[in-house]
Amino acid sequence: MKHYIDTLLVANRGEIACRVMSTAKSMGLTTVAVHSAVDANARHAREADIRIDLGGAKPADSYLQIDKLIAAAKSSGAQAIHPGYGFLSENAGFARAIEAAGLIFLGPPAAAIDAMGSKSAAKALMEEAGVPLVPGYHGEAQDLETFRAAAELIGYPVLLKATAGGGGKGMKVVEREEDLAEALASAQREAQSSFGDARMLVEKYVLKPRHVEIQIFADQQGNCLYLNERDCSIQRRHQKVVEEAPAPGLSAELRRAMGEAAVTAARAIGYVGAGTVEFLLDARGEFFFMEMNTRLQVEHPVTEAITGLDLVAWQIRVARGEPLPITQEQVPLIGHAIEVRLYAEDPDNDFLPSTGTLALYREAATGAGRRVDSGVAEGDSVSPFYDPMLGKLIAWGENREEARLRLLAMLDETAIGGVRTNLAFLRRVVGHPAFADAELDTDFIPRHETDLLRPASKLSDTFWQQAAEAFVSTTPVVARSDDAHSPWSRYDGLRLGMPAQITLHLQCNGESRRVQLTTSQPSSSEPLPRAIRQNDTLYLQHSGEWLAVTAFDPITEAQDSLQQQGGLTAPMNGSIVRVLVEAGQHVAAGTALIVLEAMKMEHSIRSAQDGVVKSLFCNEGDMVSEGTVLLELEEVQEDT
Repeated sequence: MKHYIDTLLVANRGEIACRVMSTAKSMGLTTVAVHSAVDANARHAREADIRIDLGGAKPADSYLQIDKLIAAAKSSGAQAIHPGYGFLSENAGFARAIEAAGLIFLGPPAAAIDAMGSKSAAKALMEEAGVPLVPGYHGEAQDLETFRAAAELIGYPVLLKATAGGGGKGMKVVEREEDLAEALASAQREAQSSFGDARMLVEKYVLKPRHVEIQIFADQQGNCLYLNERDCSIQRRHQKVVEEAPAPGLSAELRRAMGEAAVTAARAIGYVGAGTVEFLLDARGEFFFMEMNTRLQVEHPVTEAITGLDLVAWQIRVARGEPLPITQEQVPLIGHAIEVRLYAEDPDNDFLPSTGTLALYREAATGAGRRVDSGVAEGDSVSPFYDPMLGKLIAWGENREEARLRLLAMLDETAIGGVRTNLAFLRRVVGHPAFADAELDTDFIPRHETDLLRPASKLSDTFWQQAAEAFVSTTPVVARSDDAHSPWSRYDGLRLGMPAQITLHLQCNGESRRVQLTTSQPSSSEPLPRAIRQNDTLYLQHSGEWLAVTAFDPITEAQDSLQQQGGLTAPMNGSIVRVLVEAGQHVAAGTALIVLEAMKMEHSIRSAQDGVVKSLFCNEGDMVSEGTVLLELEEVQEDT
């Protein structure tokens, strides 16, 4: 059945909204963006032909409001809605509401989402199809004792997973029986917050597996094929960081077996559109079904790079009722592609999300074998309400090593300041010898933690000298503007009246330093690192990081280090989900005190020592800023 689509609403934000709109515009479609109140000036809203304000800030008040989304589609004249990924992309109720409103959902039928959107139902379906499953419990009972009994039967460690979602939300590894209750409660809250569904499953945590997934695509005529595979083994906190296609070392026979199993699953539920079937692959070549994502994946660009296909264009054409343009035998596999996800987060602080303003944001050049999919621009804000992904860097090469080296070059060209990011961490991952040798499994990051997660160290004398030289060389001076040829119009080179020696007081990464420069010649014998000046701040590239350097007056410097003794502060902007203690309560080291939610993830703030809760400065539901004192803990004095 043919459907007319000339206007498309994207029910999402950030990078995926910008990416979908790019293809839609290239096909001549009018694009409609929706945005929350805090996203009013976000890039996806700026780039759309039509923009509609949903109000609110949290997803539950904006991007998860089905009635508002459908009303936005109708008021804008959109015939179709693309859900992106996350939010409502795997919500069968959303798909049904769109259909009931006479609109087109750029995704599978609601029945297929029901069948595969529930991890439990999907595993039962795959079991019927004869695909091996990881041992686990996928039943309806959701009480603690049921999970306790199941975990004991399976054997620790076990993995708790939200049945209705993905992306690491509502997912916890439990090593010991005594940790199960707290982990289950936290995972259920995360699942409810992110997906509106707190149901969980538990399965055996398989050690040293590879995460290999199959991209499938089906049309309304009953045709279905697989577009090769992706390796997504390198993950942090159960969320993918690096993806590549094809999976290194995968034989043609194994690719075919996994691909055919994925197509069998899709056909069994009458699937339509783009989908991904995810497997765990062990070293012996055995694969176990994990789940099916009934949507376009974050990592779809690597599949596009090795096939030359535009999967969003395919989604639009299939939604219009067109058949797939090629057969399984015609699916290309050309070269190799690697993608990294660029996040606003602090890898050296357990990957906690980082919020703030992108005071500096420069992307790598794009072109042959180079692609950047992003959802931000310089000056944009990174809020605590949404996923912290800024964008993705994708490199293609005729072979894996060519793609890897090209990606390293792209990472080196990228410059970000104003928020902490994983840019340097990604550089270390892609540059690691084990990654170069394709020694991949889901324990890659923990195994190489010493190399990849480097604790902050004191900045060297060389760094301070280079920072001072760069600071002076980039400091603007008063110059003539009426005569471009006058020597007084220049901002570099010799400056008359400049003292022979300059003293600067600089700050960076919480450190302060007095540096003296002789203007007759550079103080540092090493070449200056890459530096970018933004007003009064100098951003200096150092060990892959972009460090912010500022000058200060030591006489008038504010004495703002008066933190309360024993005070615990918020590690990021967010909202207080639970306060687990009360004033006067004795707590032991390691006790969870407060649960903070930021960017759809929960973070427990724990006591670093034995003590007594002296005062509480927050309540459940409060919005707090990074650095806000939440609680005062008094150290227990031992009797003498």
